[in-house]
Amino acid sequence: MKPILVIKFGTASLTKVNGEINEATILEIARQAAQLHDQYRIVLVSSGAVGAGKAYLQNYRGELSQRKAAAAIGNPLLLGLYTKYFGAFGIPVAQSLCERSHFANRSQFLQLKQTYETLWENGVIPVANENDVVSDLELKFSDNDELATLLAAGLGADTLLFSTSVGGLLDHDGAIVPRVEHIDESILGLADTSKTAVGLGGMVSKLSFAKRAVRMGIRVVIFGIHTPEGILNALKEETGTVFTPEKVSLKARHKWLGTGSLIAGQLRIDAGAVKALRDRRSLLAVGIQEVTGEFDRGEVIEIRDESAQIIAVAKARESSRIVAENLKTQNFEVAHADDIVLL
Repeated sequence: MKPILVIKFGTASLTKVNGEINEATILEIARQAAQLHDQYRIVLVSSGAVGAGKAYLQNYRGELSQRKAAAAIGNPLLLGLYTKYFGAFGIPVAQSLCERSHFANRSQFLQLKQTYETLWENGVIPVANENDVVSDLELKFSDNDELATLLAAGLGADTLLFSTSVGGLLDHDGAIVPRVEHIDESILGLADTSKTAVGLGGMVSKLSFAKRAVRMGIRVVIFGIHTPEGILNALKEETGTVFTPEKVSLKARHKWLGTGSLIAGQLRIDAGAVKALRDRRSLLAVGIQEVTGEFDRGEVIEIRDESAQIIAVAKARESSRIVAENLKTQNFEVAHADDIVLL
């Protein structure tokens, strides 16, 4: 079976200075993707809908309702361009508007996956984007970097490509870092914390989600679509910044649990409980120091250590109310070992 390749394009990669979609860039994406079409099952994650649509709104100020309206205008415009330029290479595309809740429920995500598999079987490339028109503010993706990462992890992609306007991760001298073996504080310190004027994401976002992806065994490359043969050379590791994947053997369900779930609450646990989890044991209530948020049985929760670092996600066996009432109860299981994914 052909490997899965997820390629994410941000607004800054796709638009001109005035905010209009750069059709030459869409053509270049189509041309290079066409060369990979027979080798990979491809998913494109494309921003740009809001950027494409906001020019049609008077006095656009970026308010939530205006962003939704701009997305409603821009989505068909953006997909129309992908249809036009991919069609020139004989490749049909399909629109996939995703919401955060699609990744919270295992059965819903499997339906999404089956839809993608049907598209791939018929030679169609899905173009995914957040459904900004209806997404609830509190349930929306942080940006399309997150959506791309969730898709890559949940679908079992081999490679995740992030396109940028700068061509890769830059060091303090402005040169592209060719390879990163481990994303630590020194690497995170290279990121410019300012967001672009046209998009929500930035290098901080890409590094954050690259860190999650490589922990799931996915190779990540941050590259520039405007560099010659950017997509093709990124796959060959001849351009951009390559992030080496960790060696993992997580089952598909655990990959989904580890990255694709909607977090309903958090637990802070003591050092003894941290050790138990790392020894692949279940989480017991006596090791929990604090319960944050409200969650029901079966929902996904974040588990943090005493220094507030996220160490795992898990499916709760009891509601937050029941957990809080049983913090002193011996052998009260909050999450089974099989439902815990260490991060």
